[in-house]
Amino acid sequence: MASKTKKIKIGIVGCGAIGSRIAKSIENELKDIYQLTGLYDIKVQKSRDLERSLKIQRIVKSSLDNLLKTCELMVEAVNATNTRTIIYKALKAKCHVLAMSVGQLLNASDIFRLAGKNQCYLLLPSGAIAGIDAIKAISSVHIQSITLTTRKSISGFADLPYLMDRGIDLSQITKETILFEGDVDSAVKFFPQNINVAATIALASKAKKKITIRMITSPTFTTNSHEIEIVGDFGRLVTRTENVVCPDNPKTSYLAVLSAIQTLKEFRQNVKIGT
Repeated sequence: MASKTKKIKIGIVGCGAIGSRIAKSIENELKDIYQLTGLYDIKVQKSRDLERSLKIQRIVKSSLDNLLKTCELMVEAVNATNTRTIIYKALKAKCHVLAMSVGQLLNASDIFRLAGKNQCYLLLPSGAIAGIDAIKAISSVHIQSITLTTRKSISGFADLPYLMDRGIDLSQITKETILFEGDVDSAVKFFPQNINVAATIALASKAKKKITIRMITSPTFTTNSHEIEIVGDFGRLVTRTENVVCPDNPKTSYLAVLSAIQTLKEFRQNVKIGT
């Protein structure tokens, strides 16, 4: 059971759409179980703007190291080229981590080893998909194939180097168009802000090599949808989520933010730290 007197000190790295919504949730529905002690963003103005929107003040930190000194659990909401380093440093400082950039952990056995060595929890929210419990359950039997089909609006794929390098002009797309079809590693590399769900499925199923990813867009799409089909010795599993986009970031599903908040709730209910 959660302690009624001791709150877990939590710091947020990355003060964009996801980090901001998590911060506001901590200040509201999670205020009885968490204490927000730090905000850090490489763009200092973003952390300052977020702080101004909150009741609590004087929590902007000048560096990642300074933030880690103040918290017991770090929320990573960055998805930058150095995301793995940020998570690694937090675990090295014996800080629990909620990682939003699951794609960065796809081939990160060193990070999982460090978490175990330092007895730290590395929390991976289910994100914008459903059925993770079932996928974990079938990971112990033979899986024949996994297909993830992701459909997003054109704005959800804006400014991606992968598309620009291939001369794909999103403004010229007039019908449903497949932007990518391939393996998980390539999907995560080329669509880092769009396809964390692929990494989540790969980690849960333990069958990365069996996964095919399809990325589709259309001017008519108004939601972010993820359809999963898995075939194996257990039978056939199909799930589909149609997600409203996060109001602050069309590349992110609102459900991804909600799953992070739920993960924090369940963590405090089931784990005794800071008591």
